[in-house]
Amino acid sequence: MIFPAIIVILLFNFVPMYGIQLAFRDYDFSKGLTGGAWHGLHYFKQFIDSYLFTDLMRNTFLISLASIVLGFPAPILLALILNQIRRKKMKQILQTTVYLPHFISTIVLVGMLNVLLSPETGIVGYMMKSIGIDNVNLLASTNTFIPVYVLSDIWQHCGWNSIIYLAALSTIDPLLYDSAKIDGASRWQSIRYVDIPAIIPTIIILFILSMGGILSTGFEKIFLMQNSLNLPVSEVISTYVYKIGIISNQFSYAAAIGLFNTIINFIFLFAVNAISRRFSNMSLW
Repeated sequence: MIFPAIIVILLFNFVPMYGIQLAFRDYDFSKGLTGGAWHGLHYFKQFIDSYLFTDLMRNTFLISLASIVLGFPAPILLALILNQIRRKKMKQILQTTVYLPHFISTIVLVGMLNVLLSPETGIVGYMMKSIGIDNVNLLASTNTFIPVYVLSDIWQHCGWNSIIYLAALSTIDPLLYDSAKIDGASRWQSIRYVDIPAIIPTIIILFILSMGGILSTGFEKIFLMQNSLNLPVSEVISTYVYKIGIISNQFSYAAAIGLFNTIINFIFLFAVNAISRRFSNMSLW
């Protein structure tokens, strides 16, 4: 049963890795994937020496770090709250409600943000005017772009990401809750001493996986939210690779930047996995 999945992974994840060599060549359409002069680490050095290198790394790291710091605990808290609801019907309604935003397409979500956050016609802009804050475009400000991006991302995916924690909580033996009640534990104490210890292994594994993509910010949403005013903080590695590789046709340079990004993620993954294995005896391998 697992054989078709293995074939898919081989075809779409491993076979395309042959194209990594483009990062070390001067790609030429007429000579195919294996054509072009061998340039070694030339494009990597070009990227590191670029005047945009510091800004791209800073923007990518800040957005990713904010997404992890604020976005990673959110589904955990939501799962703990939902797990405390005893009325089955209400729990089902709330779960369905928080899952739905996940199925909104990125372009629709960004369209909603443009409408809601418009300083002239948006409901948020109207509310800000009512309290004396005028002419503040949240999507065009370098100070508010990252908070808007992160908070909207949490709103969209928090419910869906809580599913795995709810599944882990569902495996807890009900006798543990009964024992806690007999000992006089409150709801908070039940969460602290029963629920949280039960999902710690899941939390650690998912945190390690999230650190493996610390520099892999979502391309589509950031690209759609970009404009000339917020570009100093919204230009990240993924959008820069698109502009360099697809728009400017510098495929080798774009491949080198993408490979550099992947290597950094790989280093973070190994480092966090090693730290977790050393201090908690839990790791991916």
